[in-house]
Amino acid sequence: MDKPFQFITDCKEQILQTYRELHELAEPSWEEQRTSRYLQEKLSSAGLQVTSFAGHHGFIAEIPGEKEGVIALRADMDALVQEVNGEIIANHSCGHDGHSTMALYTALALKNSDMQLSHTIRFIFQPAEELAEGALQMMEEGVLNDVLFLGGVHVRPHTEVLFGQAAPVILHGSSSTIKGVITGTPAHAARPEEGNNPIEAASMLIQSLQRIRLTGGKKFSIKMTELHSGETSNSVPASARFTLDIRAEANETMEALLEKTVHLLKSTAALTETKIDYETAGYSPAAIENAAAVRIARQAIRSVLGEENTAGPCISQGAEDFHFYTWKTPHIAATMIGLGCDLKPGLHHPQMSFNTDALIYGTKILTEMIIRADREMEADKQ
Repeated sequence: MDKPFQFITDCKEQILQTYRELHELAEPSWEEQRTSRYLQEKLSSAGLQVTSFAGHHGFIAEIPGEKEGVIALRADMDALVQEVNGEIIANHSCGHDGHSTMALYTALALKNSDMQLSHTIRFIFQPAEELAEGALQMMEEGVLNDVLFLGGVHVRPHTEVLFGQAAPVILHGSSSTIKGVITGTPAHAARPEEGNNPIEAASMLIQSLQRIRLTGGKKFSIKMTELHSGETSNSVPASARFTLDIRAEANETMEALLEKTVHLLKSTAALTETKIDYETAGYSPAAIENAAAVRIARQAIRSVLGEENTAGPCISQGAEDFHFYTWKTPHIAATMIGLGCDLKPGLHHPQMSFNTDALIYGTKILTEMIIRADREMEADKQ
């Protein structure tokens, strides 16, 4: 039982070096070619069975088991595209390089330990999490076939989970984006009555969105985060382009919120005599808490860090496409561990950094979670 954890301890410097190398490779969503190749080479050279897919850089690696069923661990590989010191670059400011590092060394620890595992252990290395598209693509590839348990991990800001601690579940909310164009009638600014101002229509829409109320007590927010219109000071513009950011604590709340938003878009167009074209993009479902999976994750954290460092559920206002896996396949026991790592100033901040010592105990927690899931899911089947 101790052999895989000793392997992780002995590999501390290699783990940190791998993290640094993946950090430098930072590649945008759907462009993770070098990152994927780097990981595949390390896994295949260790004797894992690697399967890649046509059309993208996601892949799986497996340690075969003797019994039916699969215990899976998912990691994301892509980086954000953002401005850093005045330059637009791919930048690992969400910790996916750390997630891939921990999943890689979990696989290597289990492979090198020669442990007798009942089930096939599958490691899912996913592209395009930042676009909320990668999980859906991997499901199309069949990576959840025969999966009984699915684990994940995400580094957390210091305000959510403390360094040296971990949470057995991250309860992300649902998020969605609506992009639209309001088309009015252009006119000279001195004769505005001859036109129909799309900016004024956007202003009415903003005020209407602020008045949305929902029953049920679940938290939500909706706000206009982009508005672009006009090029001159003396003309009523012909159109305005906008983006709405929509977030909800629960999937049912998001459904009701989107319904009300669509109603307001249509009523605003009618009242202002404009045309509003829109589309929904970037949808991510909220987390669905699975008691069995959370219990296994909690036991793993306690085993590695102790009861005093096992945090409660991590409540996050952010979103994660990991939850497509649970939303689409609710029969699978799944959870995402929140790893405390002294992450500052925050996720997606261009200068984000964290204490990389967390990668060591994070890898041990993931390894322990996979071992426990392998044993407990077998017990559930008997």
